[in-house]
Amino acid sequence: MSSNASFLSVDGSLNQVMPGPLYKSATADGRSVIPLGTDLFGADTVFSPVMVLKRQAYEHNIAAMADYCRQRGVLHAPHGKTSMAPELLRGAIRQGAWGLSAATSAQVRAFRSFGIRNILLANELVDPAGIRWIGRYQHEHPDQTFICYVDSLAGLQILHEGLADIDATLLVLLEVSVTGGRTGCRSLPEALDIARALRRSDKLRLVGIAGYEGAIAGDRSAGSLAKVRDYCQWMMTVATAVDQESLFEGNNVLLSAGGGTFFDIVTQMFKTLVLSHPSVVMIRSGAYMAHDDGLYARIAPFAQPGSGFRLQAALEIWGRVLSRPEPELAILDFGRRDAPFDQDLPIPHHFRARDGQSPRDASQSEITAINDQHAYLRVAGDDPLQVGDWVGCGISHPCTAFDKWRYLPMVDDDYICVGAVTTWF
Repeated sequence: MSSNASFLSVDGSLNQVMPGPLYKSATADGRSVIPLGTDLFGADTVFSPVMVLKRQAYEHNIAAMADYCRQRGVLHAPHGKTSMAPELLRGAIRQGAWGLSAATSAQVRAFRSFGIRNILLANELVDPAGIRWIGRYQHEHPDQTFICYVDSLAGLQILHEGLADIDATLLVLLEVSVTGGRTGCRSLPEALDIARALRRSDKLRLVGIAGYEGAIAGDRSAGSLAKVRDYCQWMMTVATAVDQESLFEGNNVLLSAGGGTFFDIVTQMFKTLVLSHPSVVMIRSGAYMAHDDGLYARIAPFAQPGSGFRLQAALEIWGRVLSRPEPELAILDFGRRDAPFDQDLPIPHHFRARDGQSPRDASQSEITAINDQHAYLRVAGDDPLQVGDWVGCGISHPCTAFDKWRYLPMVDDDYICVGAVTTWF
């Protein structure tokens, strides 16, 4: 190998800078998105595999959730961590979402760069660097809203120390949980001690109660729904006790829970709470924008019998057949690096010929396993699927789909590229 081809010198230092491609599904140098108007299957500008977002389904989903929130009279702060895609998150804001939920200081910073004015950090804030960055931002932008959680006196003290020389006051929610849950204080005496300390603070204002029901139940069985209702009742008990001591500040009391699985139960329960000040319910579902063909297709509130709302799966992963080594086995060119696998494996929907033509149903086939870059497709022995053909699949769990792609083409129902979705994890 010549010295010009080497990236590292003898001592291990970088010899030359070779910026690599950004977008693995776009051809050429991989630093430009697929041109608008491109037929995904009729051009040579698309590498395989490729994950796409279907525009019609996405727009349907954000409109459906907006209608639900308006009809139920609740605020919506969708979790932006699902996609970290400004194109999609701004769309939710345009549809009326209050703002976005974040999980880390870095996500807060990213959302501010997207132009998001209202942010709920649905987590404790104990990172000194994050506290100082957020505090300074709030000092410079007092017209923009930021809220975070507190669940301990120790966390409260860390916030105070980080804000000591910054002229900013942060709004906080008291997070409560149950034994075996995630973050959140576990007892009423503990909750009241924290609320009293917050009332004495000159840096923090307690404006409500928060929690996360998804950590205590993961399906829609009767037992799980009972656990969620009990948890909501516990949150309401804490809110009532804090309210009776006049420890909330502001004209309204914010009650926030409701991820992608149980926001209907949360809404139903919280809307019955009567306090000395009006309560405002804020749900935080984020997966609804893309939905899926697996986990959320089974457990999301809108997927349940009798729901007046429906969501549509917006994400698809397309790959080509690499090999047909056995009559009932085809090996595809995507794997764990490209598609989520933590809940279900990809779900085959469509076959297309190598030139992208002749679409046909693939629902009788099944992906039985995936490696880092291969998928094992079980197919009928007499199926004409050939090497080089396209296979299109739905996915399960969008929260672990977007993070595998820096860029996804947005396509219409004819798979014509109509936009770009970029992710910023």
